Amino acid sequence: MIVLYSYPDLFGVEDNNPYGLKIFAFLTLCGLPFEHRHILDTKLAPRGQLPYIDDDGAIIGDSDAIVAHLKRKYDPPIDKALTSAQENLDLLVRRTLDDLYWVMSYSRWRDPRYWPTFRDTLLTTHPDITAEALEGARKYNFERYHYQGIGRFEPDDVYARGIADLRAVANLIGDAGFMFGAQPSGIDATLYGFLANIYFYDIDTPLKQFVLSQPKLVGHVRVMRAALKQTP
Repeated sequence: MIVLYSYPDLFGVEDNNPYGLKIFAFLTLCGLPFEHRHILDTKLAPRGQLPYIDDDGAIIGDSDAIVAHLKRKYDPPIDKALTSAQENLDLLVRRTLDDLYWVMSYSRWRDPRYWPTFRDTLLTTHPDITAEALEGARKYNFERYHYQGIGRFEPDDVYARGIADLRAVANLIGDAGFMFGAQPSGIDATLYGFLANIYFYDIDTPLKQFVLSQPKLVGHVRVMRAALKQTP
């Protein structure tokens, strides 16, 4: 049995971290049975990061490494029909979303306009999480932003960067709502991990305002949500 370890849910989204939600969506789309365990402590996680999976004793961390492992071991049909050009685009979109991650994280933990709502919702939704723990995580994230570089930007410049990422992705989504055709592929699970963590959040950040203004991004979230619910 596959066990997925990832951060807690929030605002009705199964994981409040885009990478954990990516793996949740990928496993679901592939029809692979799994148990989902929400944790905060990353001490046992590879590289001290979530998500990770325990696949009958094989501990795999990093969302891309997890997907690669699942494809090797279970050989799901997803992505088999992708062309070389689509595989290259898949990689480029994932790297773009890696950039977007920092802006999303900044909007929750660093920006004083949105931090109180994020904090209070976590505390209300998960009473086992303490305010002290969140303040410690916030301090740690401030250090991460500084060394990554985004913490040295002005807020408007931070959001301009994230909106540019979202605009580029929106321009690539097909008319059916998925990236590469009428059926979801692995990159759609990745994109859903990010978009759902913006669209469904009751936090009116510049990122959410932009997503709501883009029919292709809203459409992707909706068709992916429907696809995940329909998958056995």
